[in-house]
Amino acid sequence: MRKPEVDDLLSAMLDSHDNVSDLNLTVDRPLQVESSGELVPVPVDPAIESLTSFQTEVFALNLINSDRRLCEFVVKTGSCDTSYFLQGKARFRVNIFSQRGNLSIVLRKLETKIPTVEELKLPDAFKKMTSEKNGLVLVTGATGSGKTTSLAALLNEINMTRSVHIVTLEDPVEYVHPNRKSTFNQRELGLDFDSFSNGLRAALRQAPKIILVGEMRDRETAELALKASETGHLVLSTLHTVTAGQAINRIVGMFDQEEEKQIRQRLADTVRWVVGQRLVPKVGGGRWAVHDILCNTIRSNELILVGESEGKSFYEIQEVGDTFGMQTFDQAIIRSYEQGLITEETAVGYATRKAVVQRGTDKVKQTRGEKTTDVEGLRLDSDYGRAMRKK
Repeated sequence: MRKPEVDDLLSAMLDSHDNVSDLNLTVDRPLQVESSGELVPVPVDPAIESLTSFQTEVFALNLINSDRRLCEFVVKTGSCDTSYFLQGKARFRVNIFSQRGNLSIVLRKLETKIPTVEELKLPDAFKKMTSEKNGLVLVTGATGSGKTTSLAALLNEINMTRSVHIVTLEDPVEYVHPNRKSTFNQRELGLDFDSFSNGLRAALRQAPKIILVGEMRDRETAELALKASETGHLVLSTLHTVTAGQAINRIVGMFDQEEEKQIRQRLADTVRWVVGQRLVPKVGGGRWAVHDILCNTIRSNELILVGESEGKSFYEIQEVGDTFGMQTFDQAIIRSYEQGLITEETAVGYATRKAVVQRGTDKVKQTRGEKTTDVEGLRLDSDYGRAMRKK
């Protein structure tokens, strides 16, 4: 199988369904794509009902394009990341990994058009983030929750409004930003720098005003990101945590216990915004982003310094922080349900605190004049009281 044949198959996979986000090639499975959050098979002619180990290896070698460094990564570490451009169709972020002695491949489709904050219908807090001059802005969430897309929209907004130098450190470069008002230097892991920590260390000498770090993966990167935000830079990055509040604890946990007090103080001084993001199934197909937003206020600053305790948590602060642009996932979910964007089942299924969301959806249903319970036919048993008195 040569490169043109690989490209033809990738094109067929892209065109097979609507809203394709990922292409999946796994041994003993057919060609598959993720469409609107569901993995579905792709019919091709001649049919491929079950991929062989040889076929996935040939696919992998074509995607790696004879890069010895990436081949060594697969052999030594069991996986590698790269990017791939399908002429006239799309760009992909590619992960090739070993499983049970075979190679599997997942290609994440990258949008070529940079979305705007308005197009993504992001909360108003994102507009406030663009005016920050220094500090740390974090977007958290699971893999595939759209963190990179939201950050791209944020940078796009800055690009249209501010004349600043922006350095990005990415794995790989996903959205290519044109130089409008801002000047971009976008660097790719493996191609332009060898690790996020080294790339970030070098970025401090490249006179940027804004630094995007694709992912805060380890202690050294976190330490350098804090240092950069303390020295007048605005640092944007991502973390894999479920909620915004957990991001603080995750960073603190990267350091030794005896350093906790100092790290909490540094975070209290530098954190500006933390945004959690989840993609939930949307009514009518597709996915909808809901956000958990934490802003550094006097109350949240205190919790960053001393940690959460019973009755004092980031969740409670976010619940009453609407004035500052804060909200919990549950509030965002209830609002989405009220707007008819998601179903009640989705709302409860993706809730952080299910009881809170159930009460919220019941209130919405009451305002619509809908039933809030399935229990019917109850009546007062008047004979029960008489029988008890006779005894």
